[in-house]
Order: sequence, then structure tokens, then C-alpha cells
Amino acid sequence: MSKLKSLKDINVKNKRVLVRVDFNLSLDDDGKITDDFRIKEALPTIEYLLKKGAKVILMSHLGDPEGKFIMKLKMDVIQNRLLEYLDYSIVKAKDCIGKEIEDWTKEMQPGEILLLENLRFHKEEEENDAEFAKSLARLGDIYINEAFGVSHRKHASIVGVPKFLPSIAGFCLQKEVEELSKVLFKPKRPLVVIIGGAKVSTKINVIEKFLEKADKLLLGGALVNTVFAAKGLSLGKSFIEKNVFKIVEKLNLENPKIQLPNDFICQNSEISVRGINAVKENESIFDIGPQSVELFLRSIREAKMIVWNGPVGLVEKKPFDRSSEAIAKGITESGAYSIVGGGDTVVFIRKLGLEKKFKYVSTGGGAMLDYLANETLPGIEALKK
Repeated sequence: MSKLKSLKDINVKNKRVLVRVDFNLSLDDDGKITDDFRIKEALPTIEYLLKKGAKVILMSHLGDPEGKFIMKLKMDVIQNRLLEYLDYSIVKAKDCIGKEIEDWTKEMQPGEILLLENLRFHKEEEENDAEFAKSLARLGDIYINEAFGVSHRKHASIVGVPKFLPSIAGFCLQKEVEELSKVLFKPKRPLVVIIGGAKVSTKINVIEKFLEKADKLLLGGALVNTVFAAKGLSLGKSFIEKNVFKIVEKLNLENPKIQLPNDFICQNSEISVRGINAVKENESIFDIGPQSVELFLRSIREAKMIVWNGPVGLVEKKPFDRSSEAIAKGITESGAYSIVGGGDTVVFIRKLGLEKKFKYVSTGGGAMLDYLANETLPGIEALKK
């Protein structure tokens, strides 16, 4: 894989640097940030640019407003959190494009930060509209992609803007590529990959990839419901993606690399441990069972490298977080080179206070999976051109 151009390779002094960050943070019902991990990961790039005398223009999306203005998805909450971390003036624009903002960027002084309004208030962002990309590009002299988490999307701010400006990777994006490339091209063996979460449809490509590359592939979470259901098992009222049965049926479950759960934690009026063939009609599966956890931990203890994306149970609801907690602790105690990613997984390990015990924590969920499946992303390819 060709090396991305480094931020340290260019002179940013007195330049307007347009930085695509991923500040799409989880908010609670009151609109307060529940986890700001992605902001913290972008700070080294922002601080480097400021110290080198750049004029910094930050752009991001927040939530999924579908091209409409939604008051609770304005970037004000992001501005306030940035002010807690950066001892600089941070002004927020009323929009993300327009002559007024373009003029504003030309009047900025080195060391100043302008935060643009939510990109997805414009439907043209997700449509990768060329004129919208040009309008964004007019706000900068240099473009930096520091948004690994959305670099699998062919959106205007990801793949459109680089067509009009000199473009490079930020420190975090560069680190993501370096770490995930180790898994693909220089894995330590045994390589154990744990894939969890709800939907098998979003993970089937990476599952197929690691059936080739990994030594063990452990599948957990609600996605295994679909795997078992596609093979004809009855799983009560559990979440199942029936529309992907044809794809899932092609998976060879007899492959010795695959480890599937052999028991589950189910709930109806009470919580029960059930074997694969013992889930009752009125029950739903919410976690893998104790036998499955021990089975997974055996592979984890033998591993030299571990990649984990997606919890193995419904971690938002106790006691269905227990298996994922046991897996997390098992990984950190294994001594293996460990990489973890996926929004729910990262939030969970941060709640446990374990994030520093993993060798690398990715800012991407879907982007991490797509990179591992395809060995590149649209946003990365756009920087090379």
C-alpha cells in the first residue's frame, strides 16, 4: 500500500487549512455529549496546525438530519466541548458554505479556529454534489482528512473536496491506516478476530475476509441470531435479519476457524441460560452464555494479535453486558497486540476504564470493517489522487 503524504511534509503557515473531522458524537436526550473520544483523537492534528501558524477551519456532521436543519443537531455543543480542550478562540459559523463564510476565512488570522455548521444540513453532502464540494473547497487552501470514521462514505467533504485542493491525511487517520495495515499485512499469529454487534449484513464482507486471514474468528452479538436462523434454528422472538438469509447461508459453519456461541442468555418474564436448541418461542436472546464466554476466552488467551469490533451482547442493558465485559478483560489480560473499534464497543470499554489497556482504539466502526475487508477506503483513495 502506498504511503499517505504526512502533515509534516507541508508548510501550513498563514494557510487556510480545511479539516474534515468526525465529531459525530453520541448525545443524550438532553442534547449533552455522552462520549467525546473522537474529539480527543483529533486534538493533536488541530494543535499542530495552530502551533504552525495555520488558519483552521473545522467541518463535520452531527447525527443524521437528512438534509434538513434540526436545532438539536447544531454544532454548538461541539464548539463548547472544543473550548474545554483548546485554549484558543473558536468561532462557529451559521452555515458551512456561502460567500459570507468564504470572506470570513480570508480575514482569519493564524492561530484562529472557525467551526462550520453541520454539513448534513445540506443534502448535497451525502449526495457528493460537485458544486457543494467546490463551495467547501473555496474555504481553504489545503484539505486534511482527519475523519477516518466516515472515510468509507463517498460524501462531498470526504471524496469531493480533495479534487479541488492539495490534500493530506491527519495524524489520526494516518495512525488508523498504520495500525489496521498491521492486521492485514503483518499479523502476529495466532490472529483472533471477534465480530459482534447487531447486524450481520454490515459485517459479512469482513467475516469472509477473515475466514481467509485469521486463525480464529469468534462471532457473537445479535448477528449470530441471523446466522443460526438462516440454518433453520428457532430462536424465539430474537432479533433476526431475514432479508440476508441467502448471503449468510453461504457461510461454511463447519470451517474450523469459526467459533460460534453454544449457549445464550435469554429473557421473557425472567432471565435464563439456554442452549442453541432450547430457546423458547416467547424468549429473546440478549447475550452469549457462560459456556460460550469460556470457549471464546480460550482462543483469546492463545492469541498474539486480537481484533475486536462489536459487543457480544446488549451492553446498554444490564446484566447483558457481562459477557462483553469478560471478553474485554480477557483481551487486556492476554498480552496480545489488541485493536478494538466500533462505536458501541469503544464507548463500552471506555466505561469500563479499559481503553488504555488496548494497544489501539479505532475511531471507526463501519470504516474499520470496510478497511479490513477492502484494504482501503474511498476517503483514503481520494487523498492519493
